[in-house]
Amino acid sequence: MSKSIRNSILSRVRLAFYGMVGIAALVLFKILVIQVWQGELWEKKAHENGVSFQTIKANRGNILADDGSLLATSLPYYRLAIDPYFSKDTVFNQYVDTLAALLAQRFGEKSKEQWVKELKIARADKKRYKILTKEPFDHLLKDEISVWPMVSMGKKAGIFFEKTEHRFRPFDNLARRTIGFVQQDSGRNVFGRGLEFSFQHVLAGRDGQAIFQKVGAEQWKPINDGSYIRPEDGLDIQTTINVDLQAHAEQALQKVLAAKNADFGSVIVMEVKTGAIKAIVNLSKDKKGQFVEDNNYAIAGLAEPGSTFKIATMAALLEEANINLDDTVQTGNGIYRFYEDAVMTDTKKGGHGRLTVRQVFELSSNIGTSKLVFKYFRKNPEKFVAYLDKFGLTQKLDFQMLGEPAPFVKRPSDPTWSGATLPWMSIGYELKLTPLHTLTFCNALANDGYMVKPYIVKRVLNGNNVVKEFETGVRGSRLVSANTVAKMRELMIGVVENGTARSIRSEYFKMAGKTGTSEKVVGGSYTEQHYTSFVGYFPAENPIYSCIVIVDNPDGGYGGTAAAPVFRDIADFAYSQRLTRELTTDAKIADALPSVPKSAYQADLNLLTEKFGIKKTVQTKEPWVYVRTAGDTLKMLGHKMGAHVVPNVVGMTMRDAVYILENKGFKVLFTGKGKVKQQSVLAGTKFNKGDRILLRLG
Repeated sequence: MSKSIRNSILSRVRLAFYGMVGIAALVLFKILVIQVWQGELWEKKAHENGVSFQTIKANRGNILADDGSLLATSLPYYRLAIDPYFSKDTVFNQYVDTLAALLAQRFGEKSKEQWVKELKIARADKKRYKILTKEPFDHLLKDEISVWPMVSMGKKAGIFFEKTEHRFRPFDNLARRTIGFVQQDSGRNVFGRGLEFSFQHVLAGRDGQAIFQKVGAEQWKPINDGSYIRPEDGLDIQTTINVDLQAHAEQALQKVLAAKNADFGSVIVMEVKTGAIKAIVNLSKDKKGQFVEDNNYAIAGLAEPGSTFKIATMAALLEEANINLDDTVQTGNGIYRFYEDAVMTDTKKGGHGRLTVRQVFELSSNIGTSKLVFKYFRKNPEKFVAYLDKFGLTQKLDFQMLGEPAPFVKRPSDPTWSGATLPWMSIGYELKLTPLHTLTFCNALANDGYMVKPYIVKRVLNGNNVVKEFETGVRGSRLVSANTVAKMRELMIGVVENGTARSIRSEYFKMAGKTGTSEKVVGGSYTEQHYTSFVGYFPAENPIYSCIVIVDNPDGGYGGTAAAPVFRDIADFAYSQRLTRELTTDAKIADALPSVPKSAYQADLNLLTEKFGIKKTVQTKEPWVYVRTAGDTLKMLGHKMGAHVVPNVVGMTMRDAVYILENKGFKVLFTGKGKVKQQSVLAGTKFNKGDRILLRLG
């Protein structure tokens, strides 16, 4: 190829290149002109032409209990609207009076005459949009309204339903603070609390977008031109919350808070082997004096724990020194001066005198505990704090819900550390922990010394498909030795059997725990107000659950009299679930006659046996009976319904159980289908009218 030809080709290529660059520059310039300098103009034209790029909301995911029951879901709600100018005169004039009368009758916001006047004025003014119902309504009411004369004509009459979604909790306020909420401010910033906010990225999904054309005031229809981004619905999260335990824990705590006129309280129930949170309750007084779930004290409530911290102190002592539980400590007359201005006291007037280490723990002696710590850690306080590090009490737990604060634990290098810090820290002062931190360490003692990370969401679901599974997080090595675990179990059982919590002893099973009562700081000074608590696990010999209870500022209450009874109530319920199953195993009727309930109304059973020719023997005149079988014969045994005690409705049909309980004054909730398998309030216990009871059917 000659040089002249090559130069000619290169010139043409350059010319083409520069031409393309010039065209691209012009396109970019035009885009800038349209978007920047003429943006408002074209936006105005688009609005005038009724074209808009709008968001299509994604469906929010569900929040489920451990058995799949719905804790929170999104339900469709509707508002009724009309384009007053759309319908023909004949249609409008024929039906406007009827529509006005129905609106006035069903919603009561305005009279028939007011509605007629407003609708006619709106039509005369050629308005294209008017809301007819102020508050959104559910699908059942939508079905009712849909058959109204003018509404049933739909588009011909210019009437339509606007759809929106409301978050619905099937169990009402159960675990309200834990479930939480999300909201969006005017700047489209999302804020909220609880699981709804913590798992917003999972539940929210991804909104879609499409071009819509205006067909009337506030009425839009999508333009199917391919400019459509489909929304991705949110995923579901399945929690570890057990509905039965949650309902009973709320009820048990509320009773004590009301009886003691306390300010607030919280409960956490944890599964020992897994760290799964089975119940979490936070109740405080609202402006009306009612107890509601508002602040998450269980996860975010930093406070001086008081004597429940002695489980960590005693564990550190047992790990550090060769202490025998029968060794003795002189606690004197209940007053001990560490320094001139540092005086430790015990609650018992006149003091306990000489106590064994076992008694120091069981009776919660401040002097005995602090003297032991002072003896073994005074020369090396860093070592005591190092044990707290090892126990996981100085760092965040990285819990799945947002809002967990870091514990406040002083170190010898802290400028506020003094000679009195170590003895006061040993009894739960000059440091702050959340209830979840205290429970997590106690749970490790129940779990043979192995710490498991607490969690409340166990999986993310897309329908029935598991997208992500959250497994139990276990530390690789023991926090304390097997010997310390055994001694701590012995000490904590002793607190319930012989010590500050002996009022909650049970003849059916053993509990292990520790009471706590700390003076509250108000205005920089300690006061007579108390932060009371109890932490422990049950059954003590083979722990299944650990639990912490907080009752803040009760009238005349301490850890053993305010918080411990709530623990006992919850433990009784959990134990009764197993006991109830054992008591009903002799009811073999389900095998022989599966359609007959184990407990029922005698008159109904008489009709049933006569209808189908079933043999029977009746051994009672009680209207309600237990049903047993002997061969091919039904035996009806007396089922007494005491006036002031909770009846046993296990085995009954839902209809019978609800009838009995509502007539006694209970508010009844239920989950599942079939006959009653479990009830959340133990049969035979006393109750107050208005108490809530949860029935599990199956």
